[in-house]
Parts: sequence; C-alpha cells; structure tokens
Amino acid sequence: MQTQENENSGNRNFKTMCGGQALIEGIMMRGPKKQAVVVRRPDGELEIQEKELRLVKERHPACGLPLIRGVVNFISSMADGVKALMWSAEFYPEDEEEEPSKFDLWLEKTLGGEKAASFITTLAVVLGLAMSIGLFFLLPTALGGLVSLAFPGNMLIRNLAESLLKIAIFIGYLALCSRMGEMRRVFSYHGAEHKTIFCYEAGLPLTVENVRRQPRHHPRCGTSFLFVVIFVSILVSTAVFSVWPVYNVIWRFLAHLVMLPAIVGVSYEFNRYAGRHENPLTRVLVAPGLWLQNFTTFEPDDSMIEVGIRALELVLPEEKGADAW
Repeated sequence: MQTQENENSGNRNFKTMCGGQALIEGIMMRGPKKQAVVVRRPDGELEIQEKELRLVKERHPACGLPLIRGVVNFISSMADGVKALMWSAEFYPEDEEEEPSKFDLWLEKTLGGEKAASFITTLAVVLGLAMSIGLFFLLPTALGGLVSLAFPGNMLIRNLAESLLKIAIFIGYLALCSRMGEMRRVFSYHGAEHKTIFCYEAGLPLTVENVRRQPRHHPRCGTSFLFVVIFVSILVSTAVFSVWPVYNVIWRFLAHLVMLPAIVGVSYEFNRYAGRHENPLTRVLVAPGLWLQNFTTFEPDDSMIEVGIRALELVLPEEKGADAW
C-alpha cells in the first residue's frame, strides 16, 4: 500500500469511495471489494475480521439505478454495520458471568447458530429503522399536531412546526449521545476513521503522525447524510402537504412513510454529488452536516488512529485509483 500512497501524493482532488463506521473499540472500513473490521481487544492486541463484498447491484442491476441505489445501499450498510457492531461488542461483554437467556437458547436450538445470528441482526436493523422513523418522523408529526391545535386549519404553521421539531429533535438526540461516556469513545473512533480517510485522500503515507494532523469533519459522513435526509424530508413534506393538505396525524404519518424511500434516494444522490464536486455551492450545502459532526466526532488517541490505519489498509484495492469516488 505504501507505493500507492506515494503515487497519490499531491493529488488533493482525489476522493475515495472507501468509508467506515465507528464501533465499540474498533472501526469497520468498506472498500470497493472488501470490508474489514478491526477491534482492539482488552489485552491491547488487534482482532481482525475480513470479507469480500458481494454488492447487491451485481446480482440485481436495477438496484444500482439512481434513487433506487440510495435505499438499497442504506439498508445494506445498516445491516453490515449492525453485524460489525455486534461482533465488536463480543470482546467487551457487560457481565462476564451472565448466562444466556431462555429466548437465546430457544432461538439457537430452533434456528441454529448462523440463522439465529442472522435473525438477531435482521431484528436489530428493523428495530433501528423503527426507532429512527418514530423519533425523527412520528414524534414531530404528533407534536406538530398538538402545536396546530392553537392554529386550526393553518397548514403553513403545521408544516413549520413539524420542520422545526424535526431539526430540534435530531440535534438534541446527537447532543445527548455525545454526552454519554461510552459513546464518546465510539465517537473518538469515528474521528479516527475520518482522519485516516483524509490522510489517504491527501496522498500521504498512512502513519499516526500524518493522520493525527488531519481534520475530523468529513463531508461524506453518515451524520451529514442523516441531516440531509431530515432536510429533504422537510422540503418534500412541505411541498406535498401544501398541495395536498393532511391534518389527521395518522394519515399524515402514513404519508411520511410513503415518501421516505424517495427522500432517502434523493438524499443519497445529493451526498454523492456533493462528495464528487467541491465548489462554493456544495461547501454551503454540506456546512450544516459538518457542524453537526461536532457532536459525533471527537479527537482520537494514537491507539485509535492505529486501528483506523489498519482497517483502511485492509480494504484498499491493489490497482491505483480503483477506489476513486
């Protein structure tokens, strides 16, 4: 990998499609063909899990089409992220003496170890999506309905209330998470992931010293993507409900659900465009997402940076430029 890094040196416009996710004492990195999970065990050694990626669009080309690919990639990335998070958690159990629950034993006996793990992962993804939808869409819709009681029949006030509530709940959720002790370490690994990617994109050798000097706010971060989803949902719902006024909370929430796949698809395409182009317009558009990363990324220590470097090295392609965004 050293040769490739030196060959890219000085190419400040290079952007890689490699990206990752912070875990419990570790980092997951995804490249064009490989995924690697690196976790620092309690004894200080690194535990590594690697796998070849088989993209959904390779089996189903329609899943690679614009708008559709955003939804597919979001669900796929979330599933892989949950699996990696669960794997990293195995090295840091909350209670060493805890016995498996009756449900765990029944599930393993009924489905077998591999199918049971797949079921738990699927359940975690579904619950995660449900919680996100409930927190960032259902709750603002319900609270917006209460606010509109003071202004009956005023759709402008209703839309404005929901929009402000979505933003406030999202920011409040990130701020609350950032103050949790255990999450701060995860967010420090998040910073290590960003710094490592920046170092590679700058064409510098992947060393702790070089990575440490890089910024921790990256425009292609998942935090920025989630903010774009919230912002696009505000624009779409405001436009739709202005033309088709819906006051009933349940019908309004169902309408949000129907629009959600299109919102995710549009948000993905926006992030894709902003990631590939750097100009005054894109810098203004990504600025809110970068600011929000003050809640989700912290400065890492050298041991965290080492994890980020190792994870990225494992997924970089052998061919120079094969990972260009």
